[in-house]
Amino acid sequence: MSAAWPVFDTARDSPTMATLHLISQMPGKLRVAHAPWVNHGWQVTLHPIASGLVTAPTATPDGRSFTLGLDLCEHALTLRVSDGAHDRIALSDGMTIASFHRDFVAMLDHHGLPSKFNGTPNEVPDARPFADDHARRAYDPASAEVLRDMLARIVPIFETFRAGFGGKASPVQFWWGSFDLAVTRFSGRVAPTHPGGVPGLPDRITREAYSHEESSAGFWPGNAGMAADPIFYSYAYPEPPGFRDAAVGPGGFDTDLGEFVLPYADVADAADPEATLLAFLQSTYAAAADLAKWDRPSLERLPVAP
Repeated sequence: MSAAWPVFDTARDSPTMATLHLISQMPGKLRVAHAPWVNHGWQVTLHPIASGLVTAPTATPDGRSFTLGLDLCEHALTLRVSDGAHDRIALSDGMTIASFHRDFVAMLDHHGLPSKFNGTPNEVPDARPFADDHARRAYDPASAEVLRDMLARIVPIFETFRAGFGGKASPVQFWWGSFDLAVTRFSGRVAPTHPGGVPGLPDRITREAYSHEESSAGFWPGNAGMAADPIFYSYAYPEPPGFRDAAVGPGGFDTDLGEFVLPYADVADAADPEATLLAFLQSTYAAAADLAKWDRPSLERLPVAP
């Protein structure tokens, strides 16, 4: 019998999610400035690892490369350089985003690494530049470990779901802009131009992200813009007629969010959490693909080796 899934307490854990959201944007925005653009912005995402989240390696002009990680075991932002150098900035209760930003830039400069990036958070209402955000921020190591342990449970299920698709699909990756884990499948067809209008995100980025028809699912634990009970979600772009009324497995359509939603607690408390989450992922994808008339037989595969 597998151990119980982590319990997320919104009042206790959300302040730490808000802090991690803002901290995670700094290594992400550094990738925006110093890594070649990949379709849909996949080069900027964070990747789940055993200790938390990490960037892809970033190349330097002098032939080195480096990664930046949110280590939710040691509770630090960590730096690893290809020449063997390593460094860290501790995550602590009461820190300010301004002081963390100062230390982050100083650490990169100390190691002769690129350190210039856009200094204002994305997808955060009324965002204050990192350097000007002097509010004291909460950081509870136990709350950070809840996020780490939730991801440890969720990522393998998302990877199993992704493995059942032979068409174009994103990695299972963590978006620091909205602070969510996501995996996206594509039909292969071009989508109508997205109208844009996402707060704190340039329209040109949104339109490139949604340039092709997609069915996307993810996990969101709240962020700096909103303390909330964590949810799983699934949406389609463009949304095909009848999608909102489709019969799916667990979960239901949230008209305010414009997507199907399944509370994390419903999965964690289920007799078989893995099967419950897979049923949500598969049924919402099937609704999107069938209603949009995707060529499912040519796109899907058994999630096993040939």
